Amino acid sequence: MSRIGKKPIPVLDGVKVAVDGLTVNVEGPKGKLSFTHREEVKVSLEDGGKSVLVSRDNEDRSSRAFHGLTRALINNMILGVKNGYEKKLEVVGVGYVVSIKGKALNLRVGFANELQVPIPEGLNVVCPDQTHVNVSGCDKQAVGQFAAQVRSLRKPEPYKGKGIRYVGEQVKLKPGKSAT
Repeated sequence: MSRIGKKPIPVLDGVKVAVDGLTVNVEGPKGKLSFTHREEVKVSLEDGGKSVLVSRDNEDRSSRAFHGLTRALINNMILGVKNGYEKKLEVVGVGYVVSIKGKALNLRVGFANELQVPIPEGLNVVCPDQTHVNVSGCDKQAVGQFAAQVRSLRKPEPYKGKGIRYVGEQVKLKPGKSAT
């Protein structure tokens, strides 16, 4: 039995969960999320809507895999609509600048042209200064995907450490030619 999958998911105060067939709808103060789970698992509300239970019928490999995954995704949805998720990025490099114009994130990171990344619906992107970007929203998957997409435009290089990185990320710097 899946250790993660068999744990009941507590429904936090101010969060409404509705199960309609294969669709799970979660609504809270930060927004609404919806998820359609696989047929291998079953989702039900327990204790009068105070907890969500994910179960499976058989011991197939796919059923076991989707059991824990479904429970984790629903838990992330409940936490997201209550508290939200946030990723912080920083831009390191001389002349590297980040700004927001309209519904796009503009990056000047050492290329001949300025890069423009459209901001997806449901995400809140803020630039507190020219070298930091805060991505927040209720969908953990969307927040992480957008932050990874922005980071992939100019990954930190290993010699000077210039590029876009997560706040707190350690970049191991290599010694140059003169070290040999």
